[in-house]
Amino acid sequence: MANGELVQGGVPQHIAIIMDGNGRWAQRRGLPRLAGHRAGTLNIKHIVRECIALRVPYLTLYAFSTENWNRPSWEVRGLMRILSEFLDRELRELHADGVHLRHLGELDGVEPALQKRVRSAIDLTRNNTAITLAVAFNYGGRADIVRAVRRIVESGIPAQEVTEQTISEHLYTVGMPDPDLIIRTSGEWRLSNFLIWQAAYSEYWTTPILWPDFTPQDLRRAVADYGQRERRFGARPEG
Repeated sequence: MANGELVQGGVPQHIAIIMDGNGRWAQRRGLPRLAGHRAGTLNIKHIVRECIALRVPYLTLYAFSTENWNRPSWEVRGLMRILSEFLDRELRELHADGVHLRHLGELDGVEPALQKRVRSAIDLTRNNTAITLAVAFNYGGRADIVRAVRRIVESGIPAQEVTEQTISEHLYTVGMPDPDLIIRTSGEWRLSNFLIWQAAYSEYWTTPILWPDFTPQDLRRAVADYGQRERRFGARPEG
């Protein structure tokens, strides 16, 4: 989509979601934090299926940031275990629903058995076409850009030939459109180092609803609100 093109209405081609509020969801119920993270993973399939129903081709979920390694070791281990449980529990249905899984980020620091499960899931679903579900796991927006720059330098591309397109083609999201709509649950307004290059012209939508309570109806409200916005990409409206 060229800069300056005016767009109003329609369904986003790419929705990205910062799934925030799992810990607070658990705290309000007197449960351990990991119970909130488990509840959050149970919600994923409902939102994925709603995106398929809405004919959204790309959905990206922010699951674990590079900064999340700084959390207590017991929580990090628990999050890794929950990801493994999620793949064991949901992969068959995701595959049956036509979901193409992608991973954004590095698998460094992840135990080998989990790395193997992630790669196997990606390989199993690579030919599915109903929706591309990109999971940002051990992902950071700044690290994404640094990695892209290093790969460009290593490839020998002359500095004067480096363009925005060159950088985009070396990011984890290569082959995916930039997100049209970024949703953050729990009422926060920051990006938290998520897709910071790709989000240059994204529309934002935030809700105080915590991620485990975010429903397909809430997603439809966000998409309906997006459809009322006029996206200018830096240009002025005609007239």
